[in-house]
Amino acid sequence: MVKFIHAADIHLDSPLRGLGQYEGAPIDEIRGATRRAFENLIQLAIDEQVAFVLLAGDLYDGDWKDYNTGLFFTRQMGLLQEAGISAYLVAGNHDAASQVSKSLRPPPNVHVFSTRAPETVRLEQLGVAVHGQGFATRAVTEDLSLRYPAADPDLFNIGLLHTSLDGRPGHEVYAPCTLDGLRSRGYQYWALGHVHKREVIAEQPWVVFPGNTQGRHARETGAKGCSLVSVEAGAVVAVEQRALDVVRWSLCAVDVTDATTLDEVYDRVGQALDGALADADGKLLAVRLQLRGACPVHIRLRAAREQVSNECRSLAGILGAGALWIEKVQLDTSQVGSEQAALARDDALGGLLRSIRDLELDSARLSKLVEEVADLNSKLPSDLRSGVDGFDPSRPELIRDCLEDVKALLLERLLHAGGTE
Repeated sequence: MVKFIHAADIHLDSPLRGLGQYEGAPIDEIRGATRRAFENLIQLAIDEQVAFVLLAGDLYDGDWKDYNTGLFFTRQMGLLQEAGISAYLVAGNHDAASQVSKSLRPPPNVHVFSTRAPETVRLEQLGVAVHGQGFATRAVTEDLSLRYPAADPDLFNIGLLHTSLDGRPGHEVYAPCTLDGLRSRGYQYWALGHVHKREVIAEQPWVVFPGNTQGRHARETGAKGCSLVSVEAGAVVAVEQRALDVVRWSLCAVDVTDATTLDEVYDRVGQALDGALADADGKLLAVRLQLRGACPVHIRLRAAREQVSNECRSLAGILGAGALWIEKVQLDTSQVGSEQAALARDDALGGLLRSIRDLELDSARLSKLVEEVADLNSKLPSDLRSGVDGFDPSRPELIRDCLEDVKALLLERLLHAGGTE
């Protein structure tokens, strides 16, 4: 039996911006997570005594800040070499020749596939042929697989390719190809990269995105890792997903339907966080909370958004004892209950409440506000503006969300003053 590991999208030393704005953020743990996940990959390869490791692109995350990123990689490859394990990799869009200006000679056990044309490495003693081509530039828009050679009928054939396939949400369309096109090569396994969510596209033949090895932000949730593939008599007999991540991101939806008090909301949040911790496999858990549902406490939630967020973070600190951190609290609730009766009142207070509730920004007013805050945006610290969820006060959706918070604050104050609670 031959075993190998298929991994992709390592993004070594990926910069994690904007964390400094969050009190209690585990900055050091998250910043070092890509390296620690890669160390877990190397240890898995050694423990499983695999014959080789495949890296299907985006080993790096663009140009190195210094040589330490490359030195870390070569040290890890040295550990593989001591164990008699080779590695084969293709460059993806993030580590294309045009993106990484610094370089170090790869160790003897590492083969980097050409970026000019597909090439084949035959491992005769294993009965395996690996075919691959890397990205010469970041934006490769041609179907690289069309030029991959036909399968060697005497060997187990693997195609190593960084590609968006026929397109995946949230990912740029690079080296697009089709499942039928891949099948036409006659390979037994296609080791793909670029898509950060694990997906088994097909089993005849096996076409696999292993996902990235470490989630880097709240949109990359769940276990992250690699595929451990077992081959016997020229056929795949097992493809196992193995977790490698050290920080796990989770989207935790909390149903607060019919909640009448903030304490009731916090009770439900605590239950949800307990469940998320139980499913985290002992990893440091970074959570984005979403409070959902129609509830009487909706206006209070929005009016006291900062308090609610910090109460939830405090609760996470108590429950998790350092193993749980809330990255953001999102409010996706709507109003029901006694406030609706107040809104229906046939008097001056009812009319004022309805006027506030119905405040909207038309296109012209919204455009004017965007112009007014554009200058402010240019003066904000880059750390605050960058990242997947960077703060940009000129975004129309953010302005609308702020309006909803202001409306909720006014309504809450008026409703309380009007004796409706």
